[in-house]
Amino acid sequence: MLTVEETMAELRSMGEDNIKRILLKHGVKEPLFGVKVENLKKLQKKIKTDYHLAKQLYATGNADAMYLAGLITDDDQMTLADLRQWVKRANSDNICDYTVPWVAAQGKYGYQLSLEWIDDPQSHVAAAGWSTLSCHVALTADDNLDIPLLRKILDRVVATIHTSDNRIRRKMNAFVIALGSYVAPLTDEAIAAAKNIGVVNYEADGTACKAADAVEYIMKVKNKGAIGKKKKEVKC
Repeated sequence: MLTVEETMAELRSMGEDNIKRILLKHGVKEPLFGVKVENLKKLQKKIKTDYHLAKQLYATGNADAMYLAGLITDDDQMTLADLRQWVKRANSDNICDYTVPWVAAQGKYGYQLSLEWIDDPQSHVAAAGWSTLSCHVALTADDNLDIPLLRKILDRVVATIHTSDNRIRRKMNAFVIALGSYVAPLTDEAIAAAKNIGVVNYEADGTACKAADAVEYIMKVKNKGAIGKKKKEVKC
């Protein structure tokens, strides 16, 4: 069993300056070593699952350690307090967009927290909430979803997406895609909503960008006959 000091030393040895520069350009914040995800996964295989080490790694504030923490934690052991603390500290885009939503959605409190977080005034928390909700619908059988509430949330997206914060617009658009792709009873409504929404613009690193075309994406899934096909896990 590795200690937090030993794990940090391994992460430091795996760091690459060119990877660090790329990550910094994509919204990852200091401190970080610049470790490739493939190398984080090698370390994950070595550690396997370690809830306590994961919490120690996350607490370092190092982006590489925080990402690894999400890979090795025991999702079911994560408490509400753990997850709320993690989302508050998720300042790097990869941590708030992926790590925290993955862990929350695969644990016991993902749905509850997604509804809590999407209303948070802090944009990084709200973005994590939308990502968590997208993961939740991708993982959960349609019979176990609150379809009427998801329909209301879809209506909310249509009404507010273009006036929402830059990073939240992308996550709302991704939610429409997830809803249309993974929740068969709402596929047609998601496509209609996406058509109503139209092009979703956002800025990334000071550059004007367009979010993925939700209609096109959902139709590709539909043409493959994969609508409603759930994921077994969302971590990667």
